[in-house]
Amino acid sequence: MFAVVRTGGKQYRVAAGDKIAVEKLAGEAGDTIKLGDVLLAGDGDTLADAAKTVVSAEIIAQAKSEKVLVFKKRRRHNYRRKNGHRQQMTLLRIVAVGDSKIEKKAAAPKAEAPVKDTSAEKAAPKATKAAPKKAAAVKAADVETKPAAKKAPAKKAAAKDTGAKK
Repeated sequence: MFAVVRTGGKQYRVAAGDKIAVEKLAGEAGDTIKLGDVLLAGDGDTLADAAKTVVSAEIIAQAKSEKVLVFKKRRRHNYRRKNGHRQQMTLLRIVAVGDSKIEKKAAAPKAEAPVKDTSAEKAAPKATKAAPKKAAAVKAADVETKPAAKKAPAKKAAAKDTGAKK
């Protein structure tokens, strides 16, 4: 199934599994968002109701696009300005394209995941963190065994010539 969505003033044709770069959206990497402005949806040659279609996407990263150079010049006035600009963008992976009813039914079994038995985890002894302490002790021993570095004697500033000629 595919959908045409509008975000950031641009339109994108997406399907499940596609990766797209859009204008910056709020969220961190790993967050799931829903692209609500669906203009068109369909499967092959048939079209579906776009109002009921929901497109969910996962944020891969927040990044910057390639640099665009902005060069201004006015002839015969010795005026030149060169600037660069990198637009903020969000990389998205389309997770699902489909009806909101189907997604609600699919999301319900995920919420009722079986609870695993944590009694085995509580009974297992936890590992101690002795290794970092040993490393710190070794570093302290190395500092003590090194001879103290000798400082070079401070040089006196040479007397400045007053510039008076005789």
